[in-house]
Amino acid sequence: MEIQKDLAEAFPGLGVLELKMEGLVVRKTDRALEEFKNEVQERVRKTTRSLSEVKDLQVFRAYRDFFWRVGVDPTKTRPAGEALTRRVLSGGSIPTINTFVDSYNLASLETHIAIAAFDLARVDESSLLMRRATLGEAFLGIGMPSPIQLKGAEIVIEDLSSRRLVAVYPYRDSDDSKVTEESRDVLLMMCGVPGLDLSALEGARGVCKEHVERFCKLSDGQP
Repeated sequence: MEIQKDLAEAFPGLGVLELKMEGLVVRKTDRALEEFKNEVQERVRKTTRSLSEVKDLQVFRAYRDFFWRVGVDPTKTRPAGEALTRRVLSGGSIPTINTFVDSYNLASLETHIAIAAFDLARVDESSLLMRRATLGEAFLGIGMPSPIQLKGAEIVIEDLSSRRLVAVYPYRDSDDSKVTEESRDVLLMMCGVPGLDLSALEGARGVCKEHVERFCKLSDGQP
């Protein structure tokens, strides 16, 4: 993915680590995955500091600082890993969407890294550009009832081949390119921001790959 030059200069450390996975079988639910969710969530409850201190964990602090700089209030729109962690520490469970989304949400919960995912039947991976949003530009994200108008400070990812926005970076993916049970080939992005080491993204990529391969069995019979 190309990053606009002015963004790279303004935000050293901004960038993604990609993971392409092909031939996936995505299902609504999986009993083994639900059991594994419970194991991971219990581990997080035992090892994570109190709810009041979550915002000060190093990875979440890096995302929060970046959010403020691009016009997003992290007290209202929390970094993905932080939102999942808060949900679990409050006694809840990560949402059940499908086996693919649930798998990478678990990876985000464990590593704190924000992860984006795009159905490659809907997105051209060779035409992605990270750039500054245009004032008034419309974006319909997953779970949004209607498109929002961007303020011009946000960072977005555009698919130049279709001229569509596929994400407001690094917190909301487009509804149009989301991964569903019909998806087979997917591009994942471990979302980096200033203050995060490459090793943190590499670790998240490894955990994500492991979970997806375990619970979204490949169509050729591989585990």
